[in-house]
Amino acid sequence: MFMSGFAISKGLCGVLFLGYLLVLISPWTLNYLALVPAKTFPFVWNIITAGYIEQSISELISSILGLLLCGKFLEPMWTSREFLKFIIFVNTTTLLGVYLTAVAIFHMTKAETLLYVPLSGFHGVLAGFLVAMKQIAPDQDIEVFGCFHLRSEWLPSFFIFMSIFISIITLEPMQHLSFVLYGTYWGWVYLRYIQRLPESNIPGTPGGDQFEFSAFFPRFIRERACAPEETLHKSRNDGASEDHASSIV
Repeated sequence: MFMSGFAISKGLCGVLFLGYLLVLISPWTLNYLALVPAKTFPFVWNIITAGYIEQSISELISSILGLLLCGKFLEPMWTSREFLKFIIFVNTTTLLGVYLTAVAIFHMTKAETLLYVPLSGFHGVLAGFLVAMKQIAPDQDIEVFGCFHLRSEWLPSFFIFMSIFISIITLEPMQHLSFVLYGTYWGWVYLRYIQRLPESNIPGTPGGDQFEFSAFFPRFIRERACAPEETLHKSRNDGASEDHASSIV
């Protein structure tokens, strides 16, 4: 039975710390625990483990702080079981997306070195947490860096903007931006179409117009941004129609 409070959050903080410590003491383990696209087969476990490996102390601190802050709010509300399911789903789909993106870029550019860069970090899941904050309390004001306030509904967009900025400075878009983009998207997919909360047995929690996929984008490109959501709506409705027809038969 899962513990009350936010025990999962605290436990994962320990996992992140131990992962960082392991790589610090034994750097060779990074090639087996981080996502190295050229080595994902046969080391398929790195699709899961890479999300819990931080390669720098700054990333470790930011991930632990983000996990504690979001976990303290989300885990008691969702239950620890649902919170853990969300993390596993977002982490796995994010890393799978990053892997496929790296392979696709390699085939387009023939840049073989891209396949041997160890990619890892919890920031994909953190991006998913911010999507949850946007859904649950969109009008809540959050103090950012102690300098200014930002409404929760803009937290995912702000995180993406910061990731773009960091990717430009570090010249490592695969390590930063790809994780955040996939984490944001798959966090939204889970909350919108999959999550089952204790008070409802209906999959998905729409969250109103402000939680449409297009709401993550500036107004001038929202119409084009509707395409992914329309595709998911169509597939979901088709599946519901088939289930209904089979139940009648």
